Amino acid sequence: MKRRSAILVLEDGRTFHGEAYGSVGETFGEAVFNTGMTGYQETLTDPSYHRQVVVQTAPHIGNTGVNGEDDESGRIWVAGYVVRDPARIGSNWRATGGLEDRLAAEGVVGISGVDTRALTRHLRERGAMRVGISSVDDDPAALLDRVRHAPQMVGADLSAEVTTDKPYVVEAVGEHRFTVAALDLGIKRNVPRRLAARGVTTHVLPAGSSIEDLLATGADAVFFSPGPGDPATAEGPVALAREVLGRRIPLFGICFGSQILGRALGFGTYKLGYGHRGINQPVLDRATGKVEVTSHNHGFAVAWPGREQELSAVQVSGRRPEVVVPDQVIETEFGGVQVSHVCLNDNVVEGLRAKDVPAFTVQYHPEAAAGPHDADYLFDRFAELIEGGKNA
Repeated sequence: MKRRSAILVLEDGRTFHGEAYGSVGETFGEAVFNTGMTGYQETLTDPSYHRQVVVQTAPHIGNTGVNGEDDESGRIWVAGYVVRDPARIGSNWRATGGLEDRLAAEGVVGISGVDTRALTRHLRERGAMRVGISSVDDDPAALLDRVRHAPQMVGADLSAEVTTDKPYVVEAVGEHRFTVAALDLGIKRNVPRRLAARGVTTHVLPAGSSIEDLLATGADAVFFSPGPGDPATAEGPVALAREVLGRRIPLFGICFGSQILGRALGFGTYKLGYGHRGINQPVLDRATGKVEVTSHNHGFAVAWPGREQELSAVQVSGRRPEVVVPDQVIETEFGGVQVSHVCLNDNVVEGLRAKDVPAFTVQYHPEAAAGPHDADYLFDRFAELIEGGKNA
């Protein structure tokens, strides 16, 4: 059966032709690419991809179908999906259905048959940008006009759109050791799972929660989750992080949560040229000297003074920056802070560690599913931080 034709138009006018994949219709968002060879189901259901059209650089997508266990949330969050060569049949003993059927059932508009390598190279050279996919209108000029009227990611406040409606609890596995209050800015299911495996009971709270809401859980520590949008808009979570820091409650932040803590400590944030998205990003842990292969999904980063514009421009140009992230202690309102982790591809800040209050962050995903798991130790580091606070 012949498939319906579809077009993809970037906001700079570059157009790709292909076939409808998933739901028939029209969609808009920010075009980003993910370099992971596996884990497409986890990518699709990650709330951090809200309002983004994901381009998969791996050519074959859908080979293992979909199942009821690997979702990172209760729904697919991507605004659109771009693949080169979708699997004709999903084959895996855990599969309960096919990927395209799942996309269609949830109304996700996609396009297949696209040269995703050429599209990825274009985004690397020009930067992430707005995009439209349509399988109902084959006029590129008309679609381009609608793309240019779509909202941009800079200035987008999205955590309230992906957060939980009401608090819920994920119990510790085995002996209960600690209680953590997790602010849901777009949390993935594997975060409380990784905490539960360490004897942590996690109270997941809506993004608009107050310090009183967090304290009412009896939490020994606080966690700020990943999530979508521009951290420069997140005034409520930043104020909450400052309250937590002021009370010296142990705090751990991942991805968007890392950017929130960075802002609470007085740092700025900026938009990367095309971001980090995939499961093969090398990061240096300065505390151990080890290089970890890590999972990333972020389009913004924490800045250090005077370097954000330089590094953003370097990332788009593809040049490796000559500047090096400083390792000196930076004094803030809450004491000294150091850059703890650095991306070895482009020297982007990938983690912060406070020296005078019990707080640290990483910009990437130690909870990564479907992997890699090099950074899983960071949940042990969080447990040790909590243990230290209880014994202080």
